Amino acid sequence: MNQLDALKQFTTVVADTGDFKQLDAFKPQDATTNPSLILKAVQKADYAPLVKDTVNQFRGRPMDEIVDRLLVRFGCEILSIIPGRVSTEVDARLSFDTAATVARGERLIELYQAQGIHSDRVLIKVASTWEGIKAAEQLERKGIRTNLTLLFAFCQAVACGQAKVQLISPFVGRIYDWYKKNAGATWVEADNALANDPGVKSVAQIYNYYKKFGIQTEVMGASFRNVGQITALAGCDLLTISPDLLASLAATDAPLTPALNAEAAKLAAIEHVSYDEASFRLALNNDAMATEKLAEGIRAFCVDAVKLEQLLLAA
Repeated sequence: MNQLDALKQFTTVVADTGDFKQLDAFKPQDATTNPSLILKAVQKADYAPLVKDTVNQFRGRPMDEIVDRLLVRFGCEILSIIPGRVSTEVDARLSFDTAATVARGERLIELYQAQGIHSDRVLIKVASTWEGIKAAEQLERKGIRTNLTLLFAFCQAVACGQAKVQLISPFVGRIYDWYKKNAGATWVEADNALANDPGVKSVAQIYNYYKKFGIQTEVMGASFRNVGQITALAGCDLLTISPDLLASLAATDAPLTPALNAEAAKLAAIEHVSYDEASFRLALNNDAMATEKLAEGIRAFCVDAVKLEQLLLAA
């Protein structure tokens, strides 16, 4: 049994790609997309007809609507291949606007439903700002399931659990990147690998906290840099993995056993915490890594959103 098949025995494997033509090879349960992945996909020649058709069909409509229709078009294609759910992201430029995020999430679901897709098969992806978490809380009350992304800090995870969101996506690789860059010449890779990887430790802390206190929000590790980060989180509820790393897992038959254990977490000595807006903002501010990576991530997705609009204008 290869490691990908072994991993599927105790973790739901999710494909992290907008390139739906790659999905068949790996048989993931779910798939996630984001503005950068969609932008990368639409620049491939294979997708030019789909892009052109969408633009021609809705030419003259507001650009934000055309973008949402393209995202849903990709999502529907993905859902025709996978058995589970697809995550579709709200425009990152709305990350600090609760009402606008709710409205955009509702519209995305309406567009999916117009294509015959049940809302249970879609997760609306929202940045884990305070405003985003509050928007997700409102969407969840309306029966719209959410995936809180760009999550780097423990306080973000706790606030998401309080909001009863469906799923969170803590970013393993980007946490690792920050600590490695910050350490500079003092970084020793062997000392920061597998269970000692700072990104892995962050997800393990969140997973154990959720299981200890019976929080139903699903934990999906994301943003991996190497196979070791994935295997060190085997047993997590879900892991969303790029096609390249899925291929690496499928190419090895090294033994793989769960690294995370829900039953053990229930017995661990973990303190319960909670956050209101003021304490959340202070905790996030006091975490330099999370503050920097959240801001950087939103900026990058905003840039790619603009690039996608420009590409559609030229189509």
